[in-house]
Amino acid sequence: MEGPERAFFGRRKGKRLRGGQEQRLAELLPKLRVSLPPDGARLDPAGLFPEQKRAYWLEIGFGGGEHLAAQAARHPEIGFIGAEPFVNGVVKLLRAIDDQALANVRIRDEDVTALLAALPDACLDRVYLLYPDPWPKRRQRKRRFVSDASLAEIARVLRPGGLFRFASDIDDYAGWTLVRAARCRALRWNAARAADWTNPYPDWPGTRYEAKAVAAGRRPTYLEFVRETHPVAAPDAAGSLA
Repeated sequence: MEGPERAFFGRRKGKRLRGGQEQRLAELLPKLRVSLPPDGARLDPAGLFPEQKRAYWLEIGFGGGEHLAAQAARHPEIGFIGAEPFVNGVVKLLRAIDDQALANVRIRDEDVTALLAALPDACLDRVYLLYPDPWPKRRQRKRRFVSDASLAEIARVLRPGGLFRFASDIDDYAGWTLVRAARCRALRWNAARAADWTNPYPDWPGTRYEAKAVAAGRRPTYLEFVRETHPVAAPDAAGSLA
């Protein structure tokens, strides 16, 4: 990452959990939790599910889990891994999994950095990073998840032709991401016209955070990057994107 190791998230827990939430946390989460293999071994996503899936998708920081749950219900043939350290968000996803009997979701309830490092090359078909904490103050920006190193890791775990989708209602963070993605040889911004980043993705179910942002007058940006088959040279560090 850029600089020393950082904490990309704030609180680990919010409101006090209710009885049903505590029960799911104690009984359901252990069955779905993604544990990392010992001694630096790689984590094969296929081994997380009882049957082979057509593809494997990762959502980094799934919040309340509404996007992940909607995608999992829509695509039972896909294996989903969600990473979220915020306990209250995890219990919301657990309820959706329980209520909808979703068998194709696994959860990493810790920072995603170690998970990314454990995944083998080209093992995922899609990675989502939706409305991450923008850390808006200048002194906080080093805590943003998007960095040259994190994008390189995302590109590494994506198969050629795989997609990385990033959404934010903070223009500064969208620009920040575009600058760093332009320096990543393995990712190509998949946009040809303004509608490609101002309109939601074709299969977009929306999120509660997005609805609040729109109600507050903030317009979301939807960026999509393709994992290059043959990476091209990155811009020179002394160029306009430096």
